Amino acid sequence: MKHPEMIVISCFDLTGNMVKPWADAGFTCYCVDLQHPKGETLRDNIIYVGADMLEWLPPFRLIAFAAFFPPCTDVAVSGARWFKDKGLAALYRSIRLFYASIRIAEWTNAPYLIENPVSVISTYWRKPDFTFDPCDYAGYPGGENDLYTKKTCLWVGGGFKMPTPKRLTPVLGSKMHLIPPSEERANLRSATPMGFAQAVYEANATAGTGRIHHV
Repeated sequence: MKHPEMIVISCFDLTGNMVKPWADAGFTCYCVDLQHPKGETLRDNIIYVGADMLEWLPPFRLIAFAAFFPPCTDVAVSGARWFKDKGLAALYRSIRLFYASIRIAEWTNAPYLIENPVSVISTYWRKPDFTFDPCDYAGYPGGENDLYTKKTCLWVGGGFKMPTPKRLTPVLGSKMHLIPPSEERANLRSATPMGFAQAVYEANATAGTGRIHHV
C-alpha cells in the first residue's frame, strides 16, 4: 500500500533499520545522520539525509511516525567512570542533541520514540516511559538475530503504542559488551534490532494518520 502523502522520520539513524518496515509498506522515510553523504540519497523509499540534527527540520508533510536515536556515548551510565575525563563540554553536546530530539519530536505532532541506553537523561529530564531488551521482540519477523540483552530506554509521546513483546530466549547473552573497540563499535551497538523495528511498525502503523507538524 502506498502512502504518498505521509512520511516517517528517523533521526541520528545510520542503518535505516527503524524505518525499513515502514518503507516496505510504501511510506516515504527520511533517515538523518551526519555520517550519511551530504544532501539526500534515495534508496528503496528511504531518503538518507546527511545533515546536522541541530539544523535539520522535517519537510512540511503529514508525519506518520518519528524516531530519534541521539548519541549516548557521553551520557550512558555504562561509561560513567570516564565522565570526568570527558568534561562538561561532552555532556553539554549530548544533552543538547537529546533536547533537539525532544523539540522536533513534539513539533511533529506524531507518535514518536526517543531511544537511549540507561543514562543520565533520567536525572536531567525524566525517567523513561518504557525499557526493553532486543530479545523481547525477537519473535517478530526479522528478529532472528536479536537473541541478546541490551537494556534500552524509550521516552515516547504523541500517542505512541508500545508493541506487545514476543520474547525469545537470549541465547547470545549481552553480546554488545563483547564487541571489540573500533571506529565502528558505537554504530554497531546503536543499530536498531529488526524485530523491535517490525513490532513498532505493527503497533503504530495507523496511529499517525492525518497528523501534521506545526510551524
